[in-house]
Amino acid sequence: MLRNLCAAAAVTLGALAPAWAASENFDLDPAHTYPSFEINHLGFSVMHGTFTATAGSLVYDEQQHKGSVKATVDATSIFTGFAKRDEHLRSKDFFNVEKYPTLSFASDAFELEPDKAVNVSGALTMLGVTKPVTLQVQPTRCGSRPTDKQYVCGAIVTSQIKRSDWGMTAYVPFVGDDVKIAIEVEAIKK
Repeated sequence: MLRNLCAAAAVTLGALAPAWAASENFDLDPAHTYPSFEINHLGFSVMHGTFTATAGSLVYDEQQHKGSVKATVDATSIFTGFAKRDEHLRSKDFFNVEKYPTLSFASDAFELEPDKAVNVSGALTMLGVTKPVTLQVQPTRCGSRPTDKQYVCGAIVTSQIKRSDWGMTAYVPFVGDDVKIAIEVEAIKK
């Protein structure tokens, strides 16, 4: 009898679990979110760069693995390790940061699968142009960081775009049109 009562309670609670699940709000952690890129340089090498200032928010339902995200990157924070190149990348030839100081990405709805990379569709705005982009997102995990006990969700995000699709055509094809993007992301629960 007790066994049947426990089984019935477990089934009832299991049926109610989705009702308990709720989306939670997160902020992208600027100290642990690293948008980086690589691009072919004249066929001789691959140039790597990163942006050092990122902000954004994530709404995520950890039970349903669904959410939405909005991120903004400060284009003036571009860093390639060589100051003259960074200044050139900030110029009208490339990011034109005086006119377009930010890049942004938004996905109104995504669905993740634990321990599996999935495609997430969204929109990337760069140089005042908004185009659809598909990101490959590999969730790492959600949990409390041992260093500060904050609840964090992490992921590794990759994609590839053609910069000319956003009007960034300087030196194509000598400086590559294809840009590989990799973003390490941590988001802190509010």
